[in-house]
Amino acid sequence: MVQRTLRVLVVDDSKLIQTLISDLLEETSDIEVIATASDGKEAVRLARSLKPDLITLDVQMPKMDGLETLDAILSEQAIPVIMVSATTQLGGQITLEALDRGAIDYIAKPEGLKEAETILRTELIRRIRMVGNTDVNKVLTMRRERAQKRKERRDKLGLSNETKPVPQPISTEKLPVSDKCIALGISTGGPPALASMLEVLPDSLPPLVIVQHMPANFTKAFANRLNSLSRVNVKEAETGDVLLPGHAYLAPGGKHLEIVRNGAKGGKLLVRDGDFVSGHRPSVDVMMSSAVKVYQDRLLGVIMTGMGRDGSDGCGEIKAAGGYVLGQDEATSDVYGMNKVAYLAGNVDRQFSLDEAAATITAQVRRMWGAATVS
Repeated sequence: MVQRTLRVLVVDDSKLIQTLISDLLEETSDIEVIATASDGKEAVRLARSLKPDLITLDVQMPKMDGLETLDAILSEQAIPVIMVSATTQLGGQITLEALDRGAIDYIAKPEGLKEAETILRTELIRRIRMVGNTDVNKVLTMRRERAQKRKERRDKLGLSNETKPVPQPISTEKLPVSDKCIALGISTGGPPALASMLEVLPDSLPPLVIVQHMPANFTKAFANRLNSLSRVNVKEAETGDVLLPGHAYLAPGGKHLEIVRNGAKGGKLLVRDGDFVSGHRPSVDVMMSSAVKVYQDRLLGVIMTGMGRDGSDGCGEIKAAGGYVLGQDEATSDVYGMNKVAYLAGNVDRQFSLDEAAATITAQVRRMWGAATVS
């Protein structure tokens, strides 16, 4: 079978980054850079005339910024777009907005030539190969439908985009879930999927620990965004955080997150450096493996959309310890990768659709730990 060559349009206002990306991509046999553009207007024109298989798109550019350019391109063609973002809080916020609007994935722009080899050669090429054949129409349709449902829910409650839903008046100290935990791993397609799920997740569940593959500086903005739309209290994880019901803890980008024992049955968090595990830092496998040591059979694992295989081994450990694992299905995954590997390995007990994620997790908590634990 002849390998298909992916035709890529590189868009960046920095000639240096243009050259770095183009030169590294041209070294591969299955990727061809068909053109470069330095601003959004030129990018829209070239996308229209050349119809590339994929676009790498700078976030901050003159004439038209990355968001305007993304909207203009996707309004004409369903092309996979990978955002190339500066590693700043602002860059992270804009990138999250781009993912909501239909960008498939993103990478952090290297801050120097030393980082370019790792970030561009390893990460960008891998992501291009993974998402180059993505069904963008399917992804766009799913995200737009969820965005519309989110708007309708908030309108019905009289909430603006900036207003956090009011938690139900529940005394979490009396709920028998403080000695349980939900460990969730997710990657490509994760930010919009998590937003969709957390917006309707009740705040009476066990502590939720999340590993979303993200660069440093992006996770703070992402945690704040999730917190603004969720009944659950969401924060970027810090060493020493005690795991509490009704709270979610997001692993900081570029750091491993572990759960360590706190008292007889509870847990607290440890953020640390370390080698990449399963190709990632933070790693889902690292987090889930540590959770098993603390919670044993009092643990619910969740594995969702994302490329690669990170999380499969951790899901296997959860099952072996007597816990239960839910996996997102293929139909509602942007990339059926991590969750597919875990499912085919027999490390997933049951699959769920993203639209039913919150209800499925809530029902499983009831089944495992009693109806009185959830409301």
